Formats: sequence, structure tokens, C-alpha cells
Amino acid sequence: MKTKEKIFLRKSAPEKSARMVEAIYGCKWSLTVYQLLANGINRPGAMVRNVEGLTTKVLNECLRKNTEFGILERVNYNEMPPRVEYKVTQFGTRFLRILDELEKLQSEIDSEV
Repeated sequence: MKTKEKIFLRKSAPEKSARMVEAIYGCKWSLTVYQLLANGINRPGAMVRNVEGLTTKVLNECLRKNTEFGILERVNYNEMPPRVEYKVTQFGTRFLRILDELEKLQSEIDSEV
């Protein structure tokens, strides 16, 4: 009996990007931070003051994770007192578009149910 040669290999999820999406959605504050940045609130102190329930410790962890992924960039100003701001990187802009598409997909799923 002749065996057919297989044409396709097993497809697996893109490892790094899937892990990144999972980590961002796993952090319940990341989406809120993106919303704050979109509204011009880019200093950590202002972020904590504008969101009920957000603590400095949790925010710093969230910002650190997003900075490590390359989604956000930390900008340090050499002033007294020290000033720090965060901004979305070019990669972050592309990544946030993916999250927006996931949100649209969820809305479609919710409207079908």
C-alpha cells in the first residue's frame, strides 16, 4: 500500500506573541493603562489618582511588564524632583491594534449570544 507524503506540518501558536497577549490580558490593569495613555495621562502618579483601586505597587508592576515587552517606553527627565512619563512605542501601537481587534471580535460574539 502506498502512503501519501504529508504536505502540512503541525501548526502551533506563535509563542512570543501569544504569551504576550496572555500576560497583558492576565494583568487586569494593562487595558486601563492603555486607556489612560490614550487620554494623555502618562505620569504614574496621575494614573493612580485617576483610577479607583489602582495602587502604585500594582501600577509599577504593570508598567514594568509592558516596558519589558516593548509596548511602552519609560521616559526619564533629569529634573528635580525626578519626573517619569510613559508612552506607547511604535511596536506598542501595532500591538494595541491587535487588542482592539480582539475587543471587536468579543463584541460580535456577545451580540450573537
